[in-house]
Amino acid sequence: MAERKKAARKPKDATPRFGIGEWFGNRLNELTPTERQYFGAEQLKKKRERDPQPCPFKSSQGNAICTKPGGVCSLRLYTYHQHEGTGRAAADIVAGTQGGLRATCPYRFRENLDIFRWVGGQLLGDDNPRLVGEVGFLEAGATTDNEGGDDVGRFDMILVSNKTAPGAPMEWCAVEIQAVYFSGDAMLGEFTAYADTSVDWIIFPAGRRRPDYRSSGPKRLMPQLQIKIPTLRRWGKKMVVVVDRAFFDSIGEMDRVTDISNADIAWFIVRFDEVPGEKHSRMVLDEVRLTTLERSVEGLTGGKPVPKQEFERRIAGKLKDAPTRTEADATGAEIPEEVPDQD
Repeated sequence: MAERKKAARKPKDATPRFGIGEWFGNRLNELTPTERQYFGAEQLKKKRERDPQPCPFKSSQGNAICTKPGGVCSLRLYTYHQHEGTGRAAADIVAGTQGGLRATCPYRFRENLDIFRWVGGQLLGDDNPRLVGEVGFLEAGATTDNEGGDDVGRFDMILVSNKTAPGAPMEWCAVEIQAVYFSGDAMLGEFTAYADTSVDWIIFPAGRRRPDYRSSGPKRLMPQLQIKIPTLRRWGKKMVVVVDRAFFDSIGEMDRVTDISNADIAWFIVRFDEVPGEKHSRMVLDEVRLTTLERSVEGLTGGKPVPKQEFERRIAGKLKDAPTRTEADATGAEIPEEVPDQD
């Protein structure tokens, strides 16, 4: 035990860290020590030996099972303090919006299926639309190796109005839900710490990690929009993108349009309100932002091209060490490789 306490003292890097925000649908800071110990111990078992845990977001009936490894629904930022009496690493939630919840599981956005009520009411005039999942819209062409016809592109969710008059065109919109991935250390350190029966407080996160908005936005969400929206435009239909406030605030500024008829995308931005003493935070609609595909791509890219003169100045700064083709061939000089993303 003495060795464990020594290892848990103040870390060398005590800058704020991201740790568990919600665990199997419950806010970490509202779980009892016994509940945290139970969840932690379960994650240290072999997968087949763990008790199934309900997901409160998959269905309003509350009988669906969580399938996300580790059961972490969201992250949040914690600051370090020394636990009184033991000297071990404890944590407080960072104050203000910086300490808010960041959804890491797409099912987190299905709380009470409210998002479909909000989208249906505002875009279709029907707050009880039909929910149609996994609809293919791109088919592979025939090639040497296959006969074609297989779906190679799908819409995750289509909302269809129940209020369309008989014989009238179908009223529908497409919905894309995007949680944030995280980069850095896995959660095993946290699970191990909470499984310790001597720990009855919120620990300072054992690992260093962060929400990876670059991978979630430009690398994952943006290609989906670029593939799907041109087809929707031709059909005269709209795309809804559902993200949380922290995700949207990570995106660069994008011009708005004032009317849905001029928009390609309706961003439905939610936040998670927390009531002291309640284990479950409440998802509420924070804002609806209308914009075009082009402005959204600019925002997701998160940058503006430098002037040509500045770009050429940067080239000139590297010319001294740049070999010609023949020099590289004759001397084996190293040819610059593509620089990997520094996420």
